[in-house]
Amino acid sequence: MARTRSDSPALFDLPVRPDFHMEAGLMREGQMPVAGLDEAGRGPLAGPVVAAAVILDADRLPEGLDDSKRLSMEARELLFQMIIDTALSVSVASLSASSIDGSDILRASLEAMRRAALGLCVAPRFALADGRDIPPGLPCPARSVVKGDQRSQSIAAASIIAKVTRDRMMARAAQVAPHHGFEAHMGYATKRHRLAITEHGPIVRLHRMSFAPLKQTA
Repeated sequence: MARTRSDSPALFDLPVRPDFHMEAGLMREGQMPVAGLDEAGRGPLAGPVVAAAVILDADRLPEGLDDSKRLSMEARELLFQMIIDTALSVSVASLSASSIDGSDILRASLEAMRRAALGLCVAPRFALADGRDIPPGLPCPARSVVKGDQRSQSIAAASIIAKVTRDRMMARAAQVAPHHGFEAHMGYATKRHRLAITEHGPIVRLHRMSFAPLKQTA
């Protein structure tokens, strides 16, 4: 998998909110449209990893875009719909817990971002991918952006789409397995979740059996 030199900014160089500076520079170079790529769900013990690709309309940028982790659930839901309504193209892809167990979480995350990029109905000329790695097999040149969801509005939009989509998937999982409380912790290793695993056991194809402490029960 490709790796670029870190372009991580100094702590106090980060903007208060992500902006459209990188995208505008690429557009001036003729590299348009530009897609932002991000994922949600690397750390949980259960559920899929979900990635999104978003091509924003430079003339209709939603107000309030930010790293999904810095937004309330209500703000994420509102921005999710604003992005859907205004973006030139949005695509989502996910890899299941079984796929993660068969590979590893980094490869699964990058593969989900690749699939999301390929699913865009508008072909991107360039992609900005959150993190240190460029997903292999993208349909266009790309740049990795450390803390990209705090620097690029396109990546921030992708982070919101991925996070809200994954949260909705875990809320559906909670209806099937109410004892595990997925609607509250979204599969992360909270005390409540770890206790539920101890009392009720892991759920096949939903829990990531390659993750500690689950691999000890496999």
